[in-house]
Amino acid sequence: MQAADINTSASAHLGGEKQPSGSFASCLTFLLGARLSAFFHRLDISVVALSGILVLASLLIIGTIMWRIAHAVISGLAVGAGSGILANAQSIPCNGIDNCTSPFPNTTYPAAVDPNAVPGAQSGQTSPPFYPSPWMDGSGGWDAAYSKAQAYVRQLSLLEKVNITTGVGWESERCVGNTGAVPRLNFSGLCLQDSPVGVRDTDFNTVFPAGVTIAATWDRNLIYERAYGMGYEHKHKGVDIQLGPVVGPLGRSPEGGRNWEGFSPDPVLSGIAVAESVKGIQAAGVMACTKHYLTYEQEHFRQVSESSGYGYDFDLEYSSNLDDKTMHELYLWPFADAVRAGTASIMCVYNLVNGSYGCQNSHTLNYLLKGELGFQGFVLTDWGAHHSGVSSALAGLDMSMPGDTTFDSGHAYWGGNLTISVLNGSIPEWRLDDMATRIMAGYFYVHLDENPVPINFDSWTADTFGYQHFIANEGYGLINEHVDVRAEHGQQVRNQAAKGTVLLKNTNNALPLTGKEKLTGVFGYDAADNPYGPNGCSDRGCDNGTLAMGWGSGTANFPYLITPLTAIQNEVAKNQGAIEDVVDNYAYTQIQTLARRVDQVGGAAIVFVNADSGEGYIVVDTNEGDRNNLTLWDGGAELIANVSAQCNNTIVVLHTVGAVDISSFYDHPNVTAIVWAGIPGEQSGNAITDILYGRVNPGGKLPFTIGKNRPDYGTDVLYKLNNGTSSPQLNFQEGVFIDYRSFDKQGIDPIYEFGYGLSYTTFSYANLKITGQRANNYNPTSGETKPAPVLGNFSTNAEDYVFPAGFHQIPYYIYPYLNSSDLKSASEDTNYGLEANEYLPANSQNGSAQPRIGAGGAPGGNPQLYDVFYTVTAEITNTGSVTGDEVPQVYIGLGGPDDPKVQLRGFDRLTIKPNQTVTFSAELTRRDFSNWDPLTQNWVISNYTKTIYVGASSRKLHLQQSLGGSSNSTGAAAHYRTF
Repeated sequence: MQAADINTSASAHLGGEKQPSGSFASCLTFLLGARLSAFFHRLDISVVALSGILVLASLLIIGTIMWRIAHAVISGLAVGAGSGILANAQSIPCNGIDNCTSPFPNTTYPAAVDPNAVPGAQSGQTSPPFYPSPWMDGSGGWDAAYSKAQAYVRQLSLLEKVNITTGVGWESERCVGNTGAVPRLNFSGLCLQDSPVGVRDTDFNTVFPAGVTIAATWDRNLIYERAYGMGYEHKHKGVDIQLGPVVGPLGRSPEGGRNWEGFSPDPVLSGIAVAESVKGIQAAGVMACTKHYLTYEQEHFRQVSESSGYGYDFDLEYSSNLDDKTMHELYLWPFADAVRAGTASIMCVYNLVNGSYGCQNSHTLNYLLKGELGFQGFVLTDWGAHHSGVSSALAGLDMSMPGDTTFDSGHAYWGGNLTISVLNGSIPEWRLDDMATRIMAGYFYVHLDENPVPINFDSWTADTFGYQHFIANEGYGLINEHVDVRAEHGQQVRNQAAKGTVLLKNTNNALPLTGKEKLTGVFGYDAADNPYGPNGCSDRGCDNGTLAMGWGSGTANFPYLITPLTAIQNEVAKNQGAIEDVVDNYAYTQIQTLARRVDQVGGAAIVFVNADSGEGYIVVDTNEGDRNNLTLWDGGAELIANVSAQCNNTIVVLHTVGAVDISSFYDHPNVTAIVWAGIPGEQSGNAITDILYGRVNPGGKLPFTIGKNRPDYGTDVLYKLNNGTSSPQLNFQEGVFIDYRSFDKQGIDPIYEFGYGLSYTTFSYANLKITGQRANNYNPTSGETKPAPVLGNFSTNAEDYVFPAGFHQIPYYIYPYLNSSDLKSASEDTNYGLEANEYLPANSQNGSAQPRIGAGGAPGGNPQLYDVFYTVTAEITNTGSVTGDEVPQVYIGLGGPDDPKVQLRGFDRLTIKPNQTVTFSAELTRRDFSNWDPLTQNWVISNYTKTIYVGASSRKLHLQQSLGGSSNSTGAAAHYRTF
């Protein structure tokens, strides 16, 4: 839907400062205009140099304001929330760098820099163009869905194809995103809804543990179970596409705001978790949307408009600059697993990748995702990440969400402008056909056609009756049916959260408690209720009470929240014990008095502390999504100090989004136990009491590292602009060395390493065996694709695409129709009319057969990457007195001077009875032994000696064997093969 001028919106003002503005037509870089030649070149080669972008920035301001009005009304930075700022910083050494409490001016600490990564991680990096956009071929088990989708798309008119690809606009329908409909075929459009922890913006839904917590289970079955439960609930709310799971951010920096939505900074753990999640969600009959693709690793500077509201002045979102090897071996790795698992959709990012916007980067979308990884589904924008029309379509984007250029603007880069671009030849018909085919193939792939569920909730109000078209105040009627979709998921959540709890310290078997302690003292606001209620802060944008969910769009409404205090009270009461609490972290006198009394009667003091983070559109205690530091919030470290100074049996429970600074208390003699309980979801209290009182033997393992000093992690968030008023530059100069890889590279001992976790029992490891398997030689994929299919013809008469006479246009709604049969007039672009060769990238319209990519060949990449090379087995014995779970982990040392010391490659969670021995088994594939070679653009296996390790963590590697070397002192047996 076109309009003359966007400047009429009062939302162009943010924070009292007027922002630059311009005509809608001039900033709509969709059509044949003078700016398009430069626009195509710069946005796909180096956006950093782009001029005139302030107009786009002013449009984005409107969207962010509407987002914040709709979903972040938190009354001025969360009254009563815990402090995450400098007041809580601990005085600890920082290796000569003053960054424990103040921002480091870069993102990689000097000692963590990998010289090999530096050339590709430079400011002003460029992304090479790749065209044409690969078309779907139905490979990898997609053939049936592909055939159905092609048959369906052949029935569609041009307008109907456009409608499927374009959202109808923010708040125009009942989901956070809705595509247009095809009424004559009884297709009502698609409903897209957050989140990766449950159905967002509705009621009678479950809040599942966060991704970081389920990753800590290291249990494929529980990861799948959680995903299936979420998919089931989305399905029965009428959702077609669940906006999750998350493997971007991967977790490059521990302070990253949205790390908790994902799984782990290790690509293999994240890759296995995302694959199981995709399978679970889609088995429930909903399309998964794996996000955010890719290198979206911090909240600061992710959107110009959002950041300008915080006082920053720059013209383009940050650019993640990285080399090709790091891209493949780290950030692309889990997306390959998601694609191989069959994810129906992938969401592209706000930020730039090597100087080109993530949602119109032809290298990352066309070459890497659709070409090399053979992705069969569709790419959709993050909300507000669409920046162009023709360029994004040709660069591989398939769906625009939520459809409008900025929230509630009524204008669109696609919609009617996509119709124009096909009519005037800017976008070839085969490209639009491929977009629609990919979308409908995802629909058929998860069998949405067989058991459709109508939308029965509304994202914009909890009222039972209201407007179907919220922003337009039209279509009044029943909009919320309050359908209870929870089934038995609450008990699953309790088990998942307990199994994702990690026991870090347990001196003299302080845990488990008996429940019969003479006096139990509970300390800290993190044990208690939010006084505003569990959903009292919009999108959980505060830190009041116990932390069971981070903040942002990746949230859901609690049906209830069992607090630790409530659950512990129930536990003590049933044993006729005594329990008292102080849940004000600053009630020093009361804290010390109660702690002293607990100590005097030989009781237990349980201290609950937390650290929160979330998405950048909400600020909590000056934390702009990303955490300002790694300290505990609201005086948490001081609370622990006050209690432990009085009580020699102090148990600390950490509810945190990731690593925190525990250096001041982890080795305190009166701190007898430390438990990381993660972000547990609605059953928080019940899950932690199951651990504390021994109903569940802890078996979780850390999915990240906990270090002593902030610089030890090697990487950090960029908190300050580093490129003047131009795009901030995030240079990934650490390469693949993040988290435990960085600690190993720097020779730094963490407090608790990646993969670490204790149990109430003990285990031994023995008898490592490595058995070679037959595998063929690796052959790069060769040959050519088939030509792009063209599915039907369309009228070239523009009069056929004008709004029908008498058609009622819902305000702000995005339609595929034109305002005029004169395409130039309909475009409202005064520069309309350039020849194609003046603005279109070379080869972008070419639908002829194309060379296949050597590292590709099927969803997930070259199928031979997944050939099994070795089977690794080891015997694990429970040497204790109670049944427990152990997670044996297999690591590989690739042996090269530039390789990480060890890299996770497999694991399994085993339940073992006392004195029982079980066999751990893992398969290692060609991919596991390979490095990415940027020169040949393929995977290769180096000549360096490979070493396989099996152990209980990344540092406790009890067994090892070099392939081709001699057995070590553990008596391991090995059978090896040459590569």
